[in-house]
Amino acid sequence: MNLADGAVRPAYETLARWLKTIPTDLLATRSREAEALFRRIGITFAVYGDAASTERLIPFDVIPRVLTNDEWVRLSKGLTQRVRAINAFLGDVYSKREILRAGLVPEDLVYRNPAFRPEMNQQPVPHGIYVMIAGIDIVRVDADTFYVLEDNARTPSGVSYMLENREVMIRLFPELFSQHRVAPVENYTDDLLATMKSVAPRSASSDPTCVLLTPGLFNSAYYEHTFLADKLGVELVEGRDLFVKADVVYMRTTEGPKRVDVIYRRLDDDFLDPLVFRPDSALGVPGIMSAYHAGNVTLANAVGTGVADDKAVYSYMPEIVKFYLGEEPILKNVPTWRCREADELKYVLDKLPELVVKEVHGSGGYGMLIGPKATTAEIETFREKLIKDPSNFIAQPTLALSTCPTLVEEGVAPRHVDLRPFVLTGRDKVRIVPGGLTRVALKEGSLVVNSSQGGGTKDTWVLDS
Repeated sequence: MNLADGAVRPAYETLARWLKTIPTDLLATRSREAEALFRRIGITFAVYGDAASTERLIPFDVIPRVLTNDEWVRLSKGLTQRVRAINAFLGDVYSKREILRAGLVPEDLVYRNPAFRPEMNQQPVPHGIYVMIAGIDIVRVDADTFYVLEDNARTPSGVSYMLENREVMIRLFPELFSQHRVAPVENYTDDLLATMKSVAPRSASSDPTCVLLTPGLFNSAYYEHTFLADKLGVELVEGRDLFVKADVVYMRTTEGPKRVDVIYRRLDDDFLDPLVFRPDSALGVPGIMSAYHAGNVTLANAVGTGVADDKAVYSYMPEIVKFYLGEEPILKNVPTWRCREADELKYVLDKLPELVVKEVHGSGGYGMLIGPKATTAEIETFREKLIKDPSNFIAQPTLALSTCPTLVEEGVAPRHVDLRPFVLTGRDKVRIVPGGLTRVALKEGSLVVNSSQGGGTKDTWVLDS
């Protein structure tokens, strides 16, 4: 909210004045009202392996995060560029593999990647688009610098919280909204449906049938699946609701079988088709990959996209952007050391107490070390892991992430935030609603914003002017 000299940034001037006039106890009351609304709606997430509490509310902070229109325009251009490059990279590694032959990305990072799917080799995808729905995690380190922290190219989650956060803020703070020109986010589901229909197979009718495929009630993001299906106006289906006949996917309905053209899947590759991947999976649809390869159904996102959101591959994104687009990256990566390289491993081991170390396939804030916050024992344990399997880790500097005013028990205080905008890539265009999901680390000094690690969310306001 503030510049280095303490002055309030222009985007926050109105909010800063409002915070000075509103009592902290009123903010706390509104926060409790928001929690009650979320609980009534049923917005929960599950924490796998947590026996104490399988269902939780993600904490919601009632003080919004604000971006200017100029900042958003710059972010949008960078996000569009990055997702274009990701799609080009995936199309290449499953076909000509020119970037591997050029030696810009090591072959073993692709071929030994658990998310690489040989079944997709030389298999075209509808309209050449692999990632229709991307969530790109952004961090800010100063007034002018944004970094990409992570690419989510498989089944990015959190958009339901972005939409519900906005509804709750409008309901609880209408007077604050009236003082700002906030760009809307509620058209996201219209954009998503338009994107899905635009990538329907060529054999589909003029009004393609779309569905959302969920693993079922016990999935951690099941609320989001039901929310999105309802907002999209499409059927929420499980694997048992679909079947394949003559390489065409059908949905069971009370009026008989109905052809399905586009499947927004929230099901991992492994469980998608027991005839191709895990034979013990009861969640998927036998034969769906045959229909996919025949070009009779579109899967959003495509199978095998996880190669692109691997943290080791992430470190090559600047080269990937230049290779496929011939452009300098608009959004830069966080400086990254690849522990698989001997010189960089030596540096990381020497500087371990100062760095953040992550597993290349890790997620959710797990499997990482934050050196400045770690104990000596934790550092030494990670040192052993690095020496034993260096290729499984990357390291980054401990960034001074931007903070936003946040309501905590002691009052309003700064807490670190990141931002996950959602990028929709269709056959006709790229769509990005202004804003995204701001995640906030509620623990003082914490840099981990993940909900599974105690993080919360905020509404994200992009000012129209």
